Amino acid sequence: MFARSIFANYYKLLAGALLALAAISLAGCNETVAEKADPGRPVLVSMVHYEAETPERSFVGTIKPRIESDMGFRVAGKVAKRLVEVGQTVDIGQPLATLDEVDLKLQAEQAEAELRAATGVLAQAAAAEQRAKDLRAKGWTTDAQMDQAHAAADEARARLNRAERSVELTKNSLSYATLVADTRGVVTSTQIEPGQVVAAGQTAIRVARFGEKEAVVAIPETLLGRAKTGVATVTLWSEAGKKYAAKLREVAPSADPATRTYLAKFSLPEAGDDVSLGMTATLTLADAETERVAKLPLSALYSQGGDPSLYVVNNSGEITLKPVTVKAYESNCVVIAGGVEEGAKVVALGVQKLDPAQKVRVVASLSF
Repeated sequence: MFARSIFANYYKLLAGALLALAAISLAGCNETVAEKADPGRPVLVSMVHYEAETPERSFVGTIKPRIESDMGFRVAGKVAKRLVEVGQTVDIGQPLATLDEVDLKLQAEQAEAELRAATGVLAQAAAAEQRAKDLRAKGWTTDAQMDQAHAAADEARARLNRAERSVELTKNSLSYATLVADTRGVVTSTQIEPGQVVAAGQTAIRVARFGEKEAVVAIPETLLGRAKTGVATVTLWSEAGKKYAAKLREVAPSADPATRTYLAKFSLPEAGDDVSLGMTATLTLADAETERVAKLPLSALYSQGGDPSLYVVNNSGEITLKPVTVKAYESNCVVIAGGVEEGAKVVALGVQKLDPAQKVRVVASLSF
């Protein structure tokens, strides 16, 4: 009986010890599960991105040559030949078109005939003047006859001079029958055809000179100041990844009556042969000197009797409260000028309930 009682008590003690060990093990497992189940407080974050306080403005423009000449004949006539086409490259002195030279040659022949006649008349008048001088020296003629001979000689000399100039003019007119390029460039327009009768000075062929190119855009009057003092860059639609420095060269003195914008021309000193005339470009205007700021949600700002601060989250989920410089407050955001780095993640919601000692978990959205 006594032995049986001892064994019963032993079994009871052993069972109690096993139950205690099981409870301890279960409590440890629960704590481990709890730790694994609580990775951190879920929070929404915003990325810090600094940009110019005054945003850039962009305008669509067209690439054009700085100098584009409308070339025409200096004399009237009938077009005989057009020697170039649109897009063709021309050099200095290259013929572009010609006129019918029949009438011009007849005018040149007429001028030469007038010159020969004037030469003969001058010879006769000069001889008469010399005879009058000889007779006057011997006293065989009067002063009136002497003056008459001298006047006739002067008139003959003037007539010869006029005939000589007429010959030069007709020669020039004959040379003007061939329209030649006065610079290297590319033909952008042809406005004449063979058989067409043109007037002197009428536009015949338009040539864009090789050299500096420019972007032509329409600027609203509110941005004229920035266009004059700001920094301008140009990108081509055909090559959006490359930027060209631009400099304002000319602004129209008055606004367009329909669009109320001012035509502005920006020179492109770095543009090469890959920048073709007529390409579409985007001109971007920015202020020369402007402070860079970042806009964040107003709910991200933490301020309880101290300086405005932001909770910055690192990759491990740890948060740090950093004071920031507030530039301005807007309706639904705060503008900061410094205090946190570019690209930092800041808690955007619920900052009043956070403790710097706790960890957080970044989520895309909060669900309740």
